[in-house]
Amino acid sequence: MVKENIVEGFHNAPHRSLYHALGMTKEEQARPLIGIVSSYNEIVPGHMNLDKIVEAVKLGVAMAGGTPIVFPAIAVCDGIAMGHTGMKYSLITRDIIADSTEAMVRAHGFDGLVMVPNCDKNVPGLLMAAARLNIPTIFVSGGPMLAGRVDGKKTSLSSMFEAVGAYKAGKIDEKQLTVCEENTCPTCGSCSGMYTANSMNCLTEVLGMGLRGNGTIPAVYSARIELAKHAGMQVMELVKKNICPRDIMTSAAIRNALTADMALGCSTNSMLHLPAIANECGVEWNLDLANEISEKTPNLCHLAPAGHTYMEDLNEAGGVYAVLKEISKLGLLDTSAMTCTGRTLGENIADAVNRDPEVIRPVENPYSKTGGIAVLRGNLAPDGCVVKRSAVAPEMLVHEGPAKVFESEEEAIAAIYGGKIEKGDVVVIRYEGPSGGPGMREMLSPTSAIAGMGLDKDVALITDGRFSGATRGASIGHVSPEAVRGGLIAYVQNGDRIAINIPEYSIELKVEESELQKRRETMPIQKKTGLKGCLARYAAQVSSADRGAVINEF
Repeated sequence: MVKENIVEGFHNAPHRSLYHALGMTKEEQARPLIGIVSSYNEIVPGHMNLDKIVEAVKLGVAMAGGTPIVFPAIAVCDGIAMGHTGMKYSLITRDIIADSTEAMVRAHGFDGLVMVPNCDKNVPGLLMAAARLNIPTIFVSGGPMLAGRVDGKKTSLSSMFEAVGAYKAGKIDEKQLTVCEENTCPTCGSCSGMYTANSMNCLTEVLGMGLRGNGTIPAVYSARIELAKHAGMQVMELVKKNICPRDIMTSAAIRNALTADMALGCSTNSMLHLPAIANECGVEWNLDLANEISEKTPNLCHLAPAGHTYMEDLNEAGGVYAVLKEISKLGLLDTSAMTCTGRTLGENIADAVNRDPEVIRPVENPYSKTGGIAVLRGNLAPDGCVVKRSAVAPEMLVHEGPAKVFESEEEAIAAIYGGKIEKGDVVVIRYEGPSGGPGMREMLSPTSAIAGMGLDKDVALITDGRFSGATRGASIGHVSPEAVRGGLIAYVQNGDRIAINIPEYSIELKVEESELQKRRETMPIQKKTGLKGCLARYAAQVSSADRGAVINEF
């Protein structure tokens, strides 16, 4: 692309003069130009080390005969944005990242790309961009944070949010809260449990877009720098062979990713991001595919928040490849899928070894015979809703209770901290969906407050918004249709009985249809007013959650 459109020929002399303005020699101009999309910034802990990763990638590209050129991508820290208006902007950035990367690449004609993301929305955003642009591309993330240590035990960000609930409930004092605050997040990197960032970095390996260890090598390990150099070198091989993202992210690769998702116990946010990536790849997506795959796929990992192991433990146990090797024993993967290594998935995992059966359960001894995520349907969510069932206490897999309804996350948190939620309740938080929020806020504060107060085995939460990957308990999100688009969740009233049966994939509002019809006639839909800028555009254009909350449907 570069040599034809920008560098070669007399008519491109003005372009070459601008390269000279950059200090770029003729020799550099003659080599393939490799764009390095850097998500480095100084506000996201998962990104503060990306400058080092980018320098290593640049060296790898140059070693392999390319010319590396860096340009930026934005990123939001979901942890810092949590619990206030800032969270309305998190999911929106996924599309901003994809669009801005598309603009930069199309405007400047790169021959290949190395994506350097790390946190919740810029990993899927850049995967979406890679599929859309479809030029040779490889990913290398910044890596996960090491687990914290509090009172001799490993801990992570979800424990920190739960500590706030424990403090409000009088279970710990301010001094103990401060000890947690100062020791929970000890290093740079994406937060140390199987939250959204680490879920998507692991799934990037499964999709075939990242090298071995992309999802699990800790951010502070020197091996992460070596991985970045190898990624820089490998993109040159992809350019030579013209292996492009849509050659890799096929229907088979996406099914593989969803299968690995079930085995790993990934964040429910993957059920927004995988369909969005599939959409960009031109691969058909049906939300029920999740249950079809879950029924066949055992859950092998219980990383935080579902259990007491962390990303560093998964890395030491053999990483994503060891998990894939386990589930391949059941014939659940398409091992012929091409990857960025230039080899098939089967070839990549052939020598993988499970070094710790306590971290990665063998398929003969899984945590459960079914996968980590379930899609529920019923009158309350005819188009589906999502729960991370691997993080649900056994006694909450089947639950029926009275609804306590809130029109926003803030209202729900105030009620929880005010002691107004009782055992058996079903907390309903509505008007937080993709369009109604807008932005489909991630709600870790209410789920963590309930867990921290010891109610996670007695109370369910339901929302048309979404929950953090750090959430545990019977937290059911992505209710579709959402309230602002006339979904039944808009007409739930306090005291209505809601029945949840996760093993049976069902969710029902137990109210007579005649009563519901009266409510539809008398209860107006509450639409946000006064929206401006990207929030207004997003609210008008975004699809429902069951289709991935995408802007552009192809």
